[in-house]
Amino acid sequence: MSTGEERESSLASLPMLHPLVPEVQVLPIKRTEMTRWNVKWSWVFALLALLIQFRFFTGVCSKSENTLFRKVLGSINERELKASLDVKLNTETRRQVVMSNGLVQVTLSNPDGEVIGIKYNGIDNVLETDNDQDNRGYWDVVWYKPGDEETIDKYIMRRGVSGLYAYAILEREPGWPDVDMDQIRAVFKLQKDKFHYMAISEERQRVMPMPEDRATGQPLAYPEAVLLTKPTNPELKGEVDDKYQYSMESKDTELHGWISSDPPVGFWMITPSAEFRSSGPIKQDLTSHVGPTVLSMFTSIHYGGKDIDTEYRNGEPWKKVMGPVLVYLNSVSSDKDTYADLWKDAKKQMRKEVKSWPYDFPQSKDFPKSHQRGNVSGQLQVDDRYINSSIIGAKFGYVGLAAPGEVGSWQTETKCYQFWTQTDGKGNFFIKNVQEGNYNLYAWVPGFVGDYKHNINITVKAGSEFKLGAIVYRPPRSGPTLWEIGVPDRSAAEFFVPDPYPTLINRLYTKHTTDKFRQYGLWTKYADIYRNGDLKYTVGVSDYTEDWFFAHVTRDIGNRTFQATTRQIMFELPYVDNPGNYTLQVALASASDSEFQVRINDANAVKPHFSTGVIGRDNAIARHGIHGLYRFYSIKVPSNKLYRGNNTIYLTQSRSKSPFQGILYDYIRLEGPYAVKLGEAKTL
Repeated sequence: MSTGEERESSLASLPMLHPLVPEVQVLPIKRTEMTRWNVKWSWVFALLALLIQFRFFTGVCSKSENTLFRKVLGSINERELKASLDVKLNTETRRQVVMSNGLVQVTLSNPDGEVIGIKYNGIDNVLETDNDQDNRGYWDVVWYKPGDEETIDKYIMRRGVSGLYAYAILEREPGWPDVDMDQIRAVFKLQKDKFHYMAISEERQRVMPMPEDRATGQPLAYPEAVLLTKPTNPELKGEVDDKYQYSMESKDTELHGWISSDPPVGFWMITPSAEFRSSGPIKQDLTSHVGPTVLSMFTSIHYGGKDIDTEYRNGEPWKKVMGPVLVYLNSVSSDKDTYADLWKDAKKQMRKEVKSWPYDFPQSKDFPKSHQRGNVSGQLQVDDRYINSSIIGAKFGYVGLAAPGEVGSWQTETKCYQFWTQTDGKGNFFIKNVQEGNYNLYAWVPGFVGDYKHNINITVKAGSEFKLGAIVYRPPRSGPTLWEIGVPDRSAAEFFVPDPYPTLINRLYTKHTTDKFRQYGLWTKYADIYRNGDLKYTVGVSDYTEDWFFAHVTRDIGNRTFQATTRQIMFELPYVDNPGNYTLQVALASASDSEFQVRINDANAVKPHFSTGVIGRDNAIARHGIHGLYRFYSIKVPSNKLYRGNNTIYLTQSRSKSPFQGILYDYIRLEGPYAVKLGEAKTL
């Protein structure tokens, strides 16, 4: 799949503006016909209390018309802006519009409305001037088009701080053609000769390679991964650069960016809320990477594939606000600890933005203020009497409101808003500032398998306080635990992750070993470790942190040929309850073009006891993700399949055309029979 960096064409236009802005015309120009479209929007920025709303839309393009609509910036009456303190707007040059507030100065191209320049703290332009003007600061949408009509609304907000706020509204009107939308994002590309230090979290910060280092490097298994052979900075020689090594979960992606040391300037993307993002709080996505590039990812199919594509069918209408987000610039006067000081200040600004959410300054009716929203509270409890004899609070569970659907449907839901929080140590939760609408309440709890869905729909209205009280999750359970492998936390991180090849490392993750799974090429280590046969795990003897390879991958047997692999779980039963069913509970953290099969005490059985069929398009193994979409299976095992004494369960990933086909296990448990039914288990 293309990274989306190349924007083959753009669709956008301007009309119907805020009263301060006169109407502007739409100019048709020729476009190139293609399957995939990237839609790019301009950024327009207003200052302090000034709110300028631009309503963007695309025209209707039939296959015969070959028409691209291009947005045009209209002139703005400067006299009408004098009421805004310190606002300066220069439209003297026909091809540019310049706005400033004494902190930052923004230059927009005219008529395209691209952000071509940001002046700050003595740097004439923090954006890369070697790039074309339309490749410095932009928004885009990537879609595949069975039909080719789409509406995009763009609203531009105030500037009252040292930075740029912006949001967009996307809309489809009833009756429009089918379309698949893969990605929505905002992109800034900074001066490569100044911004060398990247920070995406407290621990994940480092000096980064230059773009030319990638160009002179050795390509690896896929285009995003390059071995640095002649880097500008000799200390980086022998490292692998791959933008997916810097992915993060949505719940943690509130702040990331780049730092220039001369002069000491930080450029940050601050995302104060994830309500407009798709697929829940642990959806992973890109942040920042070599360029230097700063991203704000609103939706994408990363770590989920087409299962989390946004599909519009049968003329359905749709509207959603993306953002606001804040592009924040900061500086320090002392160079004592430039990186730490700029990061600390950016975190302070991030906390301020989070506290201010939802913002009170957007003037769109589609962005409700705090008093136009409601709150939902309650206590989530867990009832699993094979773990605890009484009902207990769901400690640090995840609770969220998302569109009505099936159990667990929130992780593939991409069109609507989602509102998530984490419970306290007793299971109490408070979800605040929820937009009006109808929702289901979903949850999952680390330490327990499966997904919870509350049995009533929740309608949130402006000013409402929806108090649920105590609600009880009864995890899938058919009997007592006989043995288990792993921890049910929707991740494969607790399993054995090998050391990387010394010639294929990212030194950032040699310091932080909890992120060792982010190293390149670990999938090939399986064949090195298990040269003489596949993995065998003996219950009661083996240790899953040392003996359970984190990824169930194919075996490379040379000449670009790969072989399916089968794991064995060997265990003893002192007796077998007969008749009756045992239950194998299997939770997968990810799957990529795989078929997971189970055989019981017969490795050569032509027909497996259980098979998922082909599942998964997560690509989490290649993209260092450690998890993608969660899948859970309750597999009944008749007692006549088991023996008193030694038993073996064979787990096969049967598809083997590439090194990246495979699954990541979350957790496996064998349960005995004759349990009291505690609740329904969701089986996919």
